[in-house]
Amino acid sequence: IRALAHPLRLDLLQVLGSGGPATAAHCGRVLGVSQASCSFHLRQLAKYGFVEDAGPGRDRRERQWRVTQQRLSVRSGTGGDAVVRQQIERLVVEREMQAILDYSQRPDGASPEWQHKAGIVTTMAVLSPDDAAALKEKWIALLAPYTAAARADGSGPQSGQHHVRYFMAATPLPEPEPGDGT
Repeated sequence: IRALAHPLRLDLLQVLGSGGPATAAHCGRVLGVSQASCSFHLRQLAKYGFVEDAGPGRDRRERQWRVTQQRLSVRSGTGGDAVVRQQIERLVVEREMQAILDYSQRPDGASPEWQHKAGIVTTMAVLSPDDAAALKEKWIALLAPYTAAARADGSGPQSGQHHVRYFMAATPLPEPEPGDGT
């Protein structure tokens, strides 16, 4: 859990998970942080088994890193485990919300080729628990070809491509109180 306690480490896992092996320098450029910071946090992730050495980079001077599991999931039971799960979920949501807020504050002319193509979608659906689980799996399957293609050759984004964050949260509303007219 300590390894996941820093938001940059979650960002690094996403970059490596979506783009394949990369150096600390590459991760720093994608995330807009220093190479030294990425290098430190990648070593911490390696210490706990989330990433591993993927051999030398293209220029053979820098080490590449890769994720050890393509799909990270945290499962916990009750009691203390539930508290850990809640803290990790809170960290993930806060991190994604900050990314969404940062995106919404960008000047309109910053990336004209992306205008009206990326953005925020919100809706409410009526689902059973099984429907929600099926929708989640379909959403993951829909994105899988895009993450797999980037990982296949390890070359990263091609001309005109960028790393794009996707965040899905299925949050059922509370059950209505008896006698509230629904």
